[in-house]
Amino acid sequence: MPISAVVDRLRHANHVTVFTGAGVSAESGIPTSRDALTGLWERFNPAQLATADAYRADPGLCWGWYEWRRSKVLQATPNAAHQAIVQLASLVPKLTVVTQNVDDLHERAGSKGVIHLHGSLHSPRCIDCGAAYQSPLAILDLPQGGQRIEPPQCGACNGLIRPGVVWFGEMLPEIAWNAGLAAAENCDVFLSIGTSGMVYPAAELPLRALGRGSTVVHINPVPFEVGEDEHFLQGPATHVMDELIAAAFS
Repeated sequence: MPISAVVDRLRHANHVTVFTGAGVSAESGIPTSRDALTGLWERFNPAQLATADAYRADPGLCWGWYEWRRSKVLQATPNAAHQAIVQLASLVPKLTVVTQNVDDLHERAGSKGVIHLHGSLHSPRCIDCGAAYQSPLAILDLPQGGQRIEPPQCGACNGLIRPGVVWFGEMLPEIAWNAGLAAAENCDVFLSIGTSGMVYPAAELPLRALGRGSTVVHINPVPFEVGEDEHFLQGPATHVMDELIAAAFS
């Protein structure tokens, strides 16, 4: 559906919710979970490294994997899509960012109050007692193929420090999930950017928005089927967001 179909709704919206997935971070060069692994991890599917059981079985392997991912985030910079979302926030009465991404690129671009449904690489905690790890994590210069790294220990209970992300089989953080539901159910326009809506329960948010009468717009370079009451804009987020904002507010 052409971009003109959603321009008027965006121009007159009181509350816009932006829901982002891995495709947005990928445009900053951050590998997605679908990308083939190389080096130390080439024998693994990312899902094999994203469970509590995997971490307890081989902490050095898993911590090294997540520290490699964090190093990639630290090397990356926000892209034009992140910046366009910040710009949009200045053009509408209210904008809420909900993300499945575990990086901090939205924040570095200038977005405020970002709701992280799947946690953050920058918020590690103890795997046993759950206490937040207060010491700063090192800025790493890791080899391209990665390496094993033994995780730090918790100062409260001596348990191992784990990444602050949501692993397979874990519940989403309750506060973040409730905030995400509220953002979906109380917006006029819901922009789903860089996500194909396959990962639940996060993928429920566009459906919640649609059920409340919001205009739901999917932005993705790869086409996929959406409902007849939804809109699909094909193209990289960096381009489509600029075009959408220019059409609505220029």
